[in-house]
Amino acid sequence: MDVVISWVDGNDPAHKKKMQPYLASIKHITDDIAGTTRYNSVGEIYYCVASIFRFAPFVRKIFIITDNQNPHLETFIQKNFHRSTIQLEIIDHSVLFRSYEQFLPVFNSRAIETCTFHIPDLSENYVYFNDDFFLVRPIKHEDWYRDNRIVAYGHWRNIWLDKLLWLAKPLKKGHKPVGFKDSMLLSALKLKRKWTYFHLEHIPHPLKKSVLEAFYAKNQSLFFSNISHKFRSAKQFNTQALYYLLMFQANRAILTSTKDVFLYIKPVRRGAGYIPRKLRTFEQNKQIKFCCMGSLDMATDAHRNELLSWLQQLLKIEF
Repeated sequence: MDVVISWVDGNDPAHKKKMQPYLASIKHITDDIAGTTRYNSVGEIYYCVASIFRFAPFVRKIFIITDNQNPHLETFIQKNFHRSTIQLEIIDHSVLFRSYEQFLPVFNSRAIETCTFHIPDLSENYVYFNDDFFLVRPIKHEDWYRDNRIVAYGHWRNIWLDKLLWLAKPLKKGHKPVGFKDSMLLSALKLKRKWTYFHLEHIPHPLKKSVLEAFYAKNQSLFFSNISHKFRSAKQFNTQALYYLLMFQANRAILTSTKDVFLYIKPVRRGAGYIPRKLRTFEQNKQIKFCCMGSLDMATDAHRNELLSWLQQLLKIEF
């Protein structure tokens, strides 16, 4: 079983220079479309990768998707996990978008996620991470795959209710913000579902390469439309959400609540007690295995350092 992680260092001058000509075509740059928080890196990739080495040692290979960049993890891994058999490989966008180079460069995670099954030598079962996803306790293979089925962490939501909520959403700089939930809702509509859609969390996603290959081979127009946007667009669906629906339709998904296994932390404009409260939750609930720390780049230095120090101690790593 492999792991795939999407990563970008938005602080890289070369990356900023590459993006600049395309940003000029956007009338209003907002956080949901092309804001700097979508690309900023504060070293999360080190902790993300270390959490896999520490708590999922059965993984065969970790693929890190980048755009002519490299996080240079080799020395860090050798120092902390020199006995591990997990391999690490960088996958450039030019490899991920092979045969579709006309869509490059791309600065859009939803387009990138649509292509993960293109990675050469990728295992049939692979788990997709963002670089702000972390394992925080030991994981078993069965936490993601059981026989020929996947463990689907999330819950069902009503399509019509959330359509109404979208209509009531206020405009921001002249447009409706492109939300995480909206992309999941659109995934259901692409499959012509009428009543419910699957709501996933910011949590690792167990995928099957053959399922995505087969679906996009039969629905090439959906594939091309989803990878054709340089920046995030309201016209894009969430590939993971669509995939879960396909697996449920085939009776190959086990619905599982995230209530007791997932800790979400977003330390942006929070009071002094926010982080201690979140860490107490982790200590009190021994079932929590997955964690996401959203928008760490927007946190205060004190809050960011507190959380990264906690992860460092938890993962028993040195820099």
